[in-house]
Amino acid sequence: MAVPIAVLDCDLLLYGRGHRTLDRFKLEDVTDEYLVSTYGFPRQFICYLVDLLGATLSRPTQRSRAISPETQILAALGFYTSGSFQTRMGDAIGISQASMSRCVANVTEALVERASQFIHFPKDEATVQSLKEDFYGLAGMPGVLGVVDCTHVAIKAPNAEDLSYVNRKGLHSLNCLMVCDSRGVLLSAETHWPGSLADCAVLEQAALTSQFETELHKDGWLLGDSSFLLRTWLMTPLHIPETPAEYRYNMAHSATHNVIERTFRTIRARFRCLDGSKGTLQYSPEKSSHIILACCVLHNISLQHGLDVWSAPATGHVEQSEEEYEQTESMDSEACRVRQELLLTHFS
Repeated sequence: MAVPIAVLDCDLLLYGRGHRTLDRFKLEDVTDEYLVSTYGFPRQFICYLVDLLGATLSRPTQRSRAISPETQILAALGFYTSGSFQTRMGDAIGISQASMSRCVANVTEALVERASQFIHFPKDEATVQSLKEDFYGLAGMPGVLGVVDCTHVAIKAPNAEDLSYVNRKGLHSLNCLMVCDSRGVLLSAETHWPGSLADCAVLEQAALTSQFETELHKDGWLLGDSSFLLRTWLMTPLHIPETPAEYRYNMAHSATHNVIERTFRTIRARFRCLDGSKGTLQYSPEKSSHIILACCVLHNISLQHGLDVWSAPATGHVEQSEEEYEQTESMDSEACRVRQELLLTHFS
């Protein structure tokens, strides 16, 4: 009986049956320059990912010829860094466009499974103290455990009736809440919030708030801009500074908080699938959220490997958060006391 052509694997049509895995592309056959220009990362980094994710990507399959972990990782990196399932990229590693899509899904889920391994706040006292000292060295702001902000990533419309993902610009997006340290390493990343939610509303519902109110260090704080409300663990700028101390506080706050804005720019510069230049992410909100989180994991791993993302060029298609927030002060009297004490102790 004839087998319908629709159920045949695209790779089988191209390459037929044979070996268990598809290894048409060899890392050792190309230069580092080629790998960086095509897939965004050098050989050593890619080999690390193969070691890290290989067991997960080699799970038992019903397919007659599984795609090797190495090839899956190259396909995913090619998409993350270019934002496109280009035919030439699939041809370079010897797989079809449909297989490219499956590889991206597999690698994305493998990275998301390891998110907590690479994105977390430090817990030991020595590392926390070092974190504060590094921030203090930037602009003299004491006690900082991280800088927090939101950024929007454009996605396709989930469906015609779902308005929860429509942001202030009338575009569909995910509003992503992130915290980073003074080097741009992400300490927290929540990538699933609908674009219609204001930054303040995202933080109100975020796991980050629960962490800081119930678990994390009481002798430090995050820095956030005026789209957030002042809290005992979140220092915001003064809306109308009047004294020299208040001006000094705001200047130190702004110079320190700028780290996360640079981090957003460099993540988008490295992972072009997020920057909007190739259009929106063509996935459901859930899958898009996972792709963003996978890129966040790769961002942190790249910093661990000494890859200099700060020097990456900025891109022109940045869907940054542009909150039209009201200039209202927090009603939290204890938070106001903490900020006033900080002003008197360090900026007067």
